[in-house]
Amino acid sequence: MSVMKRLSGIMQAKANKALDRVEDPRETLDLSYEKQLEQLQQVRRGVADVATARKRIELQAQQLQASATKLQDQARQALAQNREDLAREALTRRSAIAAQLDQLKTQHDQLVTQEDKLVATTQALQTRVEAFRTQKETLKASYTAAQAQTKIGEAVSGISESMSDTGLAMQRAQDKIAQMQARAGAVDELIASGALTDLSGNTDSIQSELDKTAQSGQVELELAQLKGEVGKGSTPSGELAAGAMASSAPSTNAHHDASGEDVEDAEVADEPKNPADPFSLDDTDSTK
Repeated sequence: MSVMKRLSGIMQAKANKALDRVEDPRETLDLSYEKQLEQLQQVRRGVADVATARKRIELQAQQLQASATKLQDQARQALAQNREDLAREALTRRSAIAAQLDQLKTQHDQLVTQEDKLVATTQALQTRVEAFRTQKETLKASYTAAQAQTKIGEAVSGISESMSDTGLAMQRAQDKIAQMQARAGAVDELIASGALTDLSGNTDSIQSELDKTAQSGQVELELAQLKGEVGKGSTPSGELAAGAMASSAPSTNAHHDASGEDVEDAEVADEPKNPADPFSLDDTDSTK
């Protein structure tokens, strides 16, 4: 028996948890409001039924009152015609009608009292329903705002289901990209070291080594040429100083022509310059 109770309690707990998960407070509030409206409508129907019964009693009382009045007139007419027996019978009927009128009056008073209570209940229930409607709308708005704020907070923090799936997808993509980059780098290193063969090329490892050696020889040759060019362009400082002194000294190779005037030695002017030496000076007409 205790096992059955425990099992029943577990089932109830599971059911309550499932209901709490699928229950929407806004829908529950709307359902409660609809039930209160139904109750208010039922009370209004009760007021209408009581009012209808009261009106029916009033009409019946009016008919009985008219009959009583008629019997009273008939009793007078019978006495005027010396028909006492007819007058007695009319008064007897009128007495029965009076008893019915008393009963109807009692019922009428009860219906009036019940109708007044139902009207007061209707007014109180109407006020209650209107207050509940206002509170319902306020609670629904508060719940909607809280729900929206919760979703925004979950989205910003990344703990919502959709954002979590997006974050996981981005993380997986980044991991795959890093893995592919590492694999590509490793393959390039292996191909460069010769551990793997580049199937896209037409040369083997021996030809690759020969190409590397030829390329290194070409680099050394170009380096030697550059060194030679740099060596030819440089001039010692002593030669530069001697050239400067020779350019500043006056030329003594002069001769006299037939008229007795001095003429410059043509050998100095006709001496060629060193075209490869950028520091050579032209001494022509240095004495003028």
